Amino acid sequence: MSNDVPAASLGSVPEDTLPAFLDSTYSWVRLMMSLVIATVGSVGMWSIIVVIPLLEREFGSDRAEASLPFTTIMIGFGLGNLFVGKLVDRVGIFIPMAASAILLASGFYLSTLVTSIWQFAIIQGLFIGLGTGACFGPLMSDISHWFYKRLGIAIAAAASGNYFAGMLWPLYLKGIIETEGWRVAYMNVAFIILLVMLPLTFLLRRKRPTIKNVVGATSPSAEQSAPQRQSSGMTPRTLQLLMIVAGVSCCVAMSMPQVHIVAYCADLGYGITVGAEMLSLMLAGGIISRLVSGILSDYIGGVRTLLLGGILQCIALFLYIPFDGMVSLYIVSFVFGLSQGGIVPSYAIIVREYLPAHEAGQRVGLVVLATVMGMALGGWLSGYIYDLTRSYQAAFINGIAWNFVNIAIISIILFKTKAVKTPAIA
Repeated sequence: MSNDVPAASLGSVPEDTLPAFLDSTYSWVRLMMSLVIATVGSVGMWSIIVVIPLLEREFGSDRAEASLPFTTIMIGFGLGNLFVGKLVDRVGIFIPMAASAILLASGFYLSTLVTSIWQFAIIQGLFIGLGTGACFGPLMSDISHWFYKRLGIAIAAAASGNYFAGMLWPLYLKGIIETEGWRVAYMNVAFIILLVMLPLTFLLRRKRPTIKNVVGATSPSAEQSAPQRQSSGMTPRTLQLLMIVAGVSCCVAMSMPQVHIVAYCADLGYGITVGAEMLSLMLAGGIISRLVSGILSDYIGGVRTLLLGGILQCIALFLYIPFDGMVSLYIVSFVFGLSQGGIVPSYAIIVREYLPAHEAGQRVGLVVLATVMGMALGGWLSGYIYDLTRSYQAAFINGIAWNFVNIAIISIILFKTKAVKTPAIA
């Protein structure tokens, strides 16, 4: 047999012959740096949720219009995942991440100068949304090239920075908002991003190494490939399309509690502070869910993990309908976080299990864009349904319907899945 062994054959290579950089000490250090960067860089997605009721009052907006800045953030975030993902495939993570830090800091500063909800929404999308885009899918894609045995937990941990941000930032910001207003809070965020996130990006300058074959020669195809463990029985385009539809549907459902829990608590008379605490508790559960799902996916695969998450999320959404007391909402919000946290990272794991690694950045970007569009649509749609019905009950039912679509699609992918059989290496 030739000495040039395609990296795709790594699925049948003994673990002690895998390239040394996979699952190395540096891999874990890089993962921790990525986690911190994602935690700081994801602030915009959660700070907007805390200030929605304040924007509604300050600018005289209705609930749907006040939710518009969240929608523009999510659109910018999704496009950022796609375009930055393609860029990361070509030039690595360092330059896009440095640009992201500058965009984010600029966006938070400019947000303090606005005089209308539309100005605020545009800045959120163009600066904060695009800037945040580098801190999710591209980071997952980058870290996935440094792991093999622990691929699932690595991707899930990198994605957890988004939820660490959701758990920590609302608690930090609510105190400043209550005493000094949201504009001062946003100014503080701008300084923190420049002081913490920007310097850390320089620690990611090491280029992704080429994968070497097991006898030491560098394979021309190895740099563009990586372990592929599953086959869907479908073309890559068909699989990608199904994941896009599944991503939209699951995140329309997911957005209802995440986007509107603070406003929901305010409507029930519990106040913004209680809503922010519920959001933080929800996302704390999401962190646990993401890490557990990552570990689980290393044993049962990304598709089964995703299907399990979709079913649990649907059950949790049902629980919001009969329970609206303060204590029960704390419990249900935590249960919701535990159920759905591993859903979005599972899409990135599926991309790495089923599709070529040299396309990981753009393919992860596409599916994250789909999930983001689902969050954006769901955030607006829930506000619109509230304006029509003056209640969130119908919005929860709408989310459950979309969740059923997701479960159906992932079930189809699982039904068609089969393991890749690669020849043994001589």
